Amino acid sequence: MNAKSAKVTTIGTFDGIHIGHQKILKHVVALAKEQDYEPVVLTLFPHPRMVLKKDDSIKLLNTIDERIELLKSFGIKKVIVKEFTKEFASLSAQDYVKHILVDELNTKQIVIGYDHHFGKNRSANIKDLKEFAQLYKFKVEEISAQDIEDVTVSSTKIRNALDVGEVDLANSYLGYNFYITGSVVKGKGLGRTINFPTANIHIKESYKLIPSDGVYVVKSKIENKTIYGMMNIGTNPTVNGKSRSVEVHFFDFNADIYNTELKIEFLKRLRSEQKFENLEALKMQLHKDKSAALDYIK
Repeated sequence: MNAKSAKVTTIGTFDGIHIGHQKILKHVVALAKEQDYEPVVLTLFPHPRMVLKKDDSIKLLNTIDERIELLKSFGIKKVIVKEFTKEFASLSAQDYVKHILVDELNTKQIVIGYDHHFGKNRSANIKDLKEFAQLYKFKVEEISAQDIEDVTVSSTKIRNALDVGEVDLANSYLGYNFYITGSVVKGKGLGRTINFPTANIHIKESYKLIPSDGVYVVKSKIENKTIYGMMNIGTNPTVNGKSRSVEVHFFDFNADIYNTELKIEFLKRLRSEQKFENLEALKMQLHKDKSAALDYIK
């Protein structure tokens, strides 16, 4: 399809792309198929609060690259990421609709929530969008209040679950395993001294939400093979660590993976991070953790 092919477009942050979002995406894909249109998501990045309020505390369930990958995995053919800037925020509602939705995207149908606001100072709403639809010859389909509520509630529940380490609960709302994407960097090599070598994971996006400190059962695909392991998130208090780190010990695996980009999925939390009397006590606990993890993945 060329760039000017007709589109069914939905607009939103789609953070998490959980089962509430997936229902909307499925509907957009089905509508597009019926009419031989292209299903498209228009999303903004960075998050408006990061730009307008200089809010660095905001944590998102997905990085922008993860968001694009997930949206496409649910049948969206094209993801348009508009950079959210102060200039973009000052676009009038009509300019936004005409220049972006109509001229740029060739939108023939928009699927949007009843509470959607757009244009300068978010002054326009779905009623205005329906008026623009008559002017520019596209259709508007409103997502029900119930579906919007499901999306909002699910996002909150997922964040709350991850904040206390309940990754299996978060996964049930997501409909897939929550994951992080990062590169393997050199660490202090402490794990190797107690026969639990770890890969230190660097996540470059500071806005990515990381589950609460603790030990987790995880899995990753390395060279097309599924490798299980256990991950520690925290400050390594036993050795008086100061900064928070993300380290994973893979089971039955010893290949050199420095500088490799890994996607690591969370399966279950085993325990919170603890300070042990010495390295020997830590080592004993790690053997127990490994045993519990292996029991879980059997």
